[in-house]
Amino acid sequence: MMAAFAPGLVAFGACLAILPLLRREHTLARIMMTGMSFVLLLHYFVWRVTQTLPPLGLTADAVVGYPFVAAEAASMIAVCLSLLFLSRTIDRSPEVNAILRRSRAPTDAPLVDVFICTYNEEKAILERTIIGATGLNYPNYRVWVLDDGRRLWLRRLAQELGCNYLTRPDNRHAKAGNINHGLHHVSALPDRPEFISILDADFVPMPDFLTRAISLMQDGTVGVVQTPQHFINPDPIQTNLAATDVWPDEQRFFFDILMPAKDAWGTAFCCGTSSLIRFSGLMQIGGFPTDSVTEDYLVTLRLKERGLRTVYLNERLTIGLAPEGLKEYITQRGRWCLGFMQIFRGRSGPFSRQSRLAFMDRLSLVDAFMSWAAVYGTKVFGLVVPWLFLLFGIKAVHADLFELLTYFLPFYVWYAFTMAWISRGRSLAIMTDVSQYIAAPAVLKAVVTGLVKPQGHKFKVTAKGGDRNLRFIEWPLLRLYGGALLITLVGIAYAFILHPRGDSIAYGGLALAWSLYNCVVLAIVCFICIEQPRRRKAERFERDEPILVHEGAEPRLVRMADISISGARFIDPAPPAIGASIKCNVYGQSVSATVVRRSRDGFGVRFEDAVATRINVVRAFYAGEYVRAFRSVRAAPVGKALLMRLFG
Repeated sequence: MMAAFAPGLVAFGACLAILPLLRREHTLARIMMTGMSFVLLLHYFVWRVTQTLPPLGLTADAVVGYPFVAAEAASMIAVCLSLLFLSRTIDRSPEVNAILRRSRAPTDAPLVDVFICTYNEEKAILERTIIGATGLNYPNYRVWVLDDGRRLWLRRLAQELGCNYLTRPDNRHAKAGNINHGLHHVSALPDRPEFISILDADFVPMPDFLTRAISLMQDGTVGVVQTPQHFINPDPIQTNLAATDVWPDEQRFFFDILMPAKDAWGTAFCCGTSSLIRFSGLMQIGGFPTDSVTEDYLVTLRLKERGLRTVYLNERLTIGLAPEGLKEYITQRGRWCLGFMQIFRGRSGPFSRQSRLAFMDRLSLVDAFMSWAAVYGTKVFGLVVPWLFLLFGIKAVHADLFELLTYFLPFYVWYAFTMAWISRGRSLAIMTDVSQYIAAPAVLKAVVTGLVKPQGHKFKVTAKGGDRNLRFIEWPLLRLYGGALLITLVGIAYAFILHPRGDSIAYGGLALAWSLYNCVVLAIVCFICIEQPRRRKAERFERDEPILVHEGAEPRLVRMADISISGARFIDPAPPAIGASIKCNVYGQSVSATVVRRSRDGFGVRFEDAVATRINVVRAFYAGEYVRAFRSVRAAPVGKALLMRLFG
């Protein structure tokens, strides 16, 4: 038994000894770690193909075993491509800082048109975005609200907040069509813009967004500057697992780790919102492409064919809303996958003869395709193969647990350490599996639909806002994965209690360990399907700082306990009466507020609803450091949060 664990323990010890000596931003260090992962994966797969396949023939073992190893091979290709791209990274912040130190006079700043794209978002969301966009520290820009909902109240709000408003008679081509209508309008103006910035309706730009992004446009070969998406609210995985304080949103690995790596290879791409795009380049390609529901990725490919590249500035310059419910989360992933399949089948696909993309761009497209199709497809086998052995004795893998550990464990340990090291803990195997299983039904449907019928699909908007006060169960997903969990448990009971099969049970250790792991993942997925209520419309952040409060003519110090854009809570042994008007010095300015509740140790206030106050509060709030930035993630607190959710 110990002999089976020995190679894995050696890999474990080597990682513990080596990683503290390496710097993750150094390419050579990354190549060493990712290269060793590749070698160990190849070692495992050679054993897998030569030693564990069932004999060829029309047997149940072969009918299941060979498609399974083919799916494994595809998944391993996806892993290898991912390791290749992660072997480099780039940080453009020092370049931006150097450019700004020697930048030209503000009077020479090029004109930027900021497009806020909206369809059905509520007033509170749009007001924050418009206020943030009209408060940018940049001397030469215009803000346009592109309203595909044709709402009179939004026209009035735009006028009240000092920005332009555009609508169109129809919603043809959804978001891409809305942007193209805006492009057509500004191109006919006497002062045409040099750059276009795209903001989704829920993304509030920070004051330095344009100043820092536009500095990279001094290089004439840059067509797009993409910045990351950060979120003010937890996503449904964080919320439903009660893990907001210890686990980052699911997009952090993509934006913080993968996109800088793609940029180092010259294959970064536009993600729509929070981007800056060269206007002349958009005019050359005829505006945003409309042959995919992920028109942003396609913009990068079409601009690449014109010699204009996309670069990535990994700085928190906009803050938006993550999908607030599981249904919205799944809809978003399904749309992304469908849009990519449309690109894959279109004229800018990796194997298209019409495309003028370079080899690395094509390889990056293959990498994305494998990440959607192969990885998610293999997840289905990962559930079904253990069932088939436990319930029917079908051996898709002719190996016992100890044989597998000898060959697979060294790769698994080294790869897990590599990914945790590169991502600063943003990649944990069990959480990756959980997020993939949640989206798997929608993703696999989108893969098939997009490949079979690439055109004729409607753009599905990710809903934001709305009533989130009640607990809600996502029954279709819970039935699917609750059923999978039940089958797994029944299979374990049948094979090891009700009907043990003598000599063949030697292979059962592998199926048992595999099934127990699946049980843990499926249990977590089931808990995520139970949506937890979100009581507040505005996210609240804990603070511990002295604040000067004026009630009448008497100023005094209290301690701020938490704050949002709508109000705050203070610790005070002598709280004012409910309904009292006070002034509090928050966000570096005096803000009027009304006391709305009292408690034993303090009181809560709601900030004044006047337009001027809302503008000051929103701009100051989003310019501050109230949104949590995950620098690193530790496995122990995440594990504790999961155990508390499962058993507490």
